[in-house]
Amino acid sequence: MKGKLIAVLPEWLKEWLKKLLLCLRKTKWMLLYQGNKKFCPVCGKSSRQFVRFKNSEGARCLYCSALERHRFAWLYLLQKTNLFDGIPKKMLHVAPEHCFEIKLKELLGDSYLTADLSGSRAMVKMDITNIEYPDQSFDVVYCSHVLEHVQNDKKALKEFFRVLKNNGWAILLVPITAEKTFEDDSIITPLERLAVFGQEDHVRMYGKDYIDRLREAGFHVKVTKVGDLAQNEEAEKMGIATSAMREIYFCTKS
Repeated sequence: MKGKLIAVLPEWLKEWLKKLLLCLRKTKWMLLYQGNKKFCPVCGKSSRQFVRFKNSEGARCLYCSALERHRFAWLYLLQKTNLFDGIPKKMLHVAPEHCFEIKLKELLGDSYLTADLSGSRAMVKMDITNIEYPDQSFDVVYCSHVLEHVQNDKKALKEFFRVLKNNGWAILLVPITAEKTFEDDSIITPLERLAVFGQEDHVRMYGKDYIDRLREAGFHVKVTKVGDLAQNEEAEKMGIATSAMREIYFCTKS
């Protein structure tokens, strides 16, 4: 009966009810998690704890949905880069994270470009192995957890190097899940990839030698760990303490 009643409602009312329910649900969660034990550097808000994401407890910010890797990367952008110095920069953001996208668009305006192969939400559709922009087009390139989906990642890295300005910088992150990078072009089905690489659409597992791929593309690489940005108690509050094995790869041309 309830379903039939909703079905006959006008579309505008359905949308209004949907937004109302989402708002009520979010308000409930905010009240439940009200506190200051945890702090998200992305949105600048505090909560009693971060909420569950998939199989991970205390992983996601209630307000902006930033995960551990997002909070770590944003902290790095704040502390170690010139992104927020007020000087205009042309930035390419591949497969934009929603928690970053709104803030970067506000910061950079028309100088901010988002790109994705699907193009569903991004500004432009882009194959990062064939970037249709001239040499030295961007001051900043940010690409996180994308290359493990790309068959020819070495070509993509060379493209990032090509479109980056000589005095620009790039942050190119991947999940490091092995001692040494492993890939096999004969592994093509989703089930095989899930079994071998850990996800249906991954084409390799990256190891600690990922930095060598960055250097082969021409980049100079500086590595930063969580401990370089925050001490134990502070890192725990921001929910990045378990990122101890994560690294930020800051890439420049010189």
